Amino acid sequence: MRIDAHQHYWEPARGDYGWLQPDKGILYKDYLPPQLEPIIRHHRMQFSVAVQAAPTVEETRYLLALSDAYPTIAGVVGWLDFESPTFQEQLAELRGHPRFVGIRPMIQDLPADWLLRPAVIGHLRRLEEERFPIDLQLRPHLLGSAVRLMELVPGLHAVIDHIAKPVYGRAFEEWKESIRRLAAYPNMMCKLSGLVPETEGAAWDIEEWKPYVELVLDSFGPDRVMFGSDWPVCLLSATYEQVYEALAALLPANWDEVVREGIWGRNAAKFYRLQVEE
Repeated sequence: MRIDAHQHYWEPARGDYGWLQPDKGILYKDYLPPQLEPIIRHHRMQFSVAVQAAPTVEETRYLLALSDAYPTIAGVVGWLDFESPTFQEQLAELRGHPRFVGIRPMIQDLPADWLLRPAVIGHLRRLEEERFPIDLQLRPHLLGSAVRLMELVPGLHAVIDHIAKPVYGRAFEEWKESIRRLAAYPNMMCKLSGLVPETEGAAWDIEEWKPYVELVLDSFGPDRVMFGSDWPVCLLSATYEQVYEALAALLPANWDEVVREGIWGRNAAKFYRLQVEE
């Protein structure tokens, strides 16, 4: 089973993305399943997980409707307001859809202490009880809050997006220490995604990624990492094929095909409890 664990679909005309404006260049246009499906098939991917890109429940419903129309969407990681008094009701409603498999608050745009607010912690504890997945859109300045969060909610079923977006070559030891501490929780996973620059036409070199990818693989092991293309965001500086091939080149040579199946899909299927068949 092969699954791209992190990609996006959007239509800017929907109007609730906020960040997605004309100055985003090639990203400012529709990206939908008919564009991605031939690409993932070329790389022998059978399914993908569509991740929210707007902080609205309406966009989550939009993605779920897409999943009804396109069977390649094995799951949707949506959005909910963790500070809303109707959080529980909305969660229950969305969980009525079989392909609603996780939540991602857009914490990169929120204050560093947001994860530790009482209302947020209370709702995260509800997710902990139900072992319902959450994507943590971490950045280096948020790692301290994430470490404290896991001390407070140690059973949270969580995955770090984009290896927390380190700035390659800077503050490696601080990033490394936080990743190690988060990886100590057996219910925490990490997506090897979002590794290329989010600047149109920017140059990149996998040698810069190497110590970061190696640290993640060593910390989490082969059963708690997953591949995500971050398509179409990756198109700012790389094709889908370049992203796929670059990560494949960095995997340990001693990983046999069975072990590699984890990062290419099996781990995502288990983490998100995807209802798919090979």
